[in-house]
Amino acid sequence: MLTETTLVQPSALFLFAHQDDEFGVFQKIIDEQRQGRRVVCAYLTDGAFEGESSLRRNCESFAVLTKLGVQEEDIFFAGHTLFIPDGSLPDHLKIASEWIVNWLNRYSMVTAIYLPAWEGGHHDHDALHAIGVIVAEEAGLIKVVRQFPLYNGYKCVGPLFRVLLPLPLNGDIERKKIPWINRLRFLRYCLSYPSQTTTWVGLFPFVLLHYVFYGTQELQTVSRERIRYRPHSGPLYYEKRQFCTWEKMSYRLFDCGVPP
Repeated sequence: MLTETTLVQPSALFLFAHQDDEFGVFQKIIDEQRQGRRVVCAYLTDGAFEGESSLRRNCESFAVLTKLGVQEEDIFFAGHTLFIPDGSLPDHLKIASEWIVNWLNRYSMVTAIYLPAWEGGHHDHDALHAIGVIVAEEAGLIKVVRQFPLYNGYKCVGPLFRVLLPLPLNGDIERKKIPWINRLRFLRYCLSYPSQTTTWVGLFPFVLLHYVFYGTQELQTVSRERIRYRPHSGPLYYEKRQFCTWEKMSYRLFDCGVPP
């Protein structure tokens, strides 16, 4: 629950669509704390998809974040409070945007904002990216926003996808090596979401390969202009899975003030 208290402390804010999206920024969460910043995390859907338990997913991410050093009072499950189901964030952009605005206003010294990349992987990720960018720009914070890749279908055949690989169209990459000890630690954390076993059967091999052959935390800047356009040419991954279409996404964003 949000309070009216304004926190005067350097803070790094992390926006996630789903409970396990934090796997894309494990290293950055640690880095921000080491730099003396308060790390605050918020989830904008309840994580419940086709009968899943949102409370179970909340507990899984809560356990991982606290192991990373995030304080209990700095973890917000907004999607649960707002009754935004997993897979439906594009249909709840207004209420989610209002929540983010109120949340952002609690922190007077925001040094960084991290959100899922504009990559066409999951429609909830792209929806959160768009409203996060809009809110940050209107708050004068666009320069401290960074996007992190999760997964996308760029140049992939059929149901195949890429994991933790940024899209070239999103601009220059800020790349940092992850120490081997942390890579092993993060792989253990990736096995900490038993409610999402089916999903992680597909994701884990790619995360493992990324840590072995790349071992990097990769970020990119954002812009409001970018969200006017498809994340990449060809079918988007969420279109391949028939979860959403670009036409629906762009229509919903138009309602939020993004011109076609």
